[in-house]
Amino acid sequence: MRYLISMEKFSDIYKRAVERKGSEKMLKLLLAKPLSKKALSTLSDDDWLEEFTRKVFQSGFYWSVINSKWPGFREVFWEFSVDKLLMMPPDMLEQKASDERIIRNYKKVKTIPENAYMIHEIAQEYGSFSKFIAQWPTDNIIGLWAHLKKHGARLGGNTGPYALRALGKDTFLLSRDVESYLRAHKIIDGGLQTKKSLTAAQAFFNEMQKQSGLSMQELSLIVAYGVGDNRVGIRQQSGN
Repeated sequence: MRYLISMEKFSDIYKRAVERKGSEKMLKLLLAKPLSKKALSTLSDDDWLEEFTRKVFQSGFYWSVINSKWPGFREVFWEFSVDKLLMMPPDMLEQKASDERIIRNYKKVKTIPENAYMIHEIAQEYGSFSKFIAQWPTDNIIGLWAHLKKHGARLGGNTGPYALRALGKDTFLLSRDVESYLRAHKIIDGGLQTKKSLTAAQAFFNEMQKQSGLSMQELSLIVAYGVGDNRVGIRQQSGN
């Protein structure tokens, strides 16, 4: 791609992030690595359903509100047992959607059995949903995002990627700070979720990985820490 010729070097991005965080030591304390493929493969299908559901409900709500309700969610939905939820009759879903222990949003509650079915179908082919996720190449992580959006329920936009990150799959995130960087450097323009923008973002992070040898997760964090209102001593925004 033409923009790669004039793209910033990773060393320049890293240097700016170090300056903003005060020192290389401070920056490294803020970074985190994804899970290995082996560790990722050990997660249960129930773990994935729970995290997808958490991120679906966190979208548009204060995360603290959802987290405070989460013990109730786990009780109501049998700790997100995929097997149990697949056998749940439709009338029981309506009953659970009105339970005061959860956020009573029927449209979002409907995603739980729908995503349980997606997870089950993939697990039947790959042995487990985690094995499917673990083998997906990070140099085409936007392909996995697209798969979740197409086959899952309400997993488009940042919802699917944030769930992947939360459980340890190596992925960059198009947070506000990362988006701001990509736009400022003319890497993307137009809609954030267009195929053109996603492809350009993937190419950028692939190049950064080639230069640095770091994970997509670490690179995403470094880019975010180098822009926006997140200097040392200033309240940090969510930019990872």
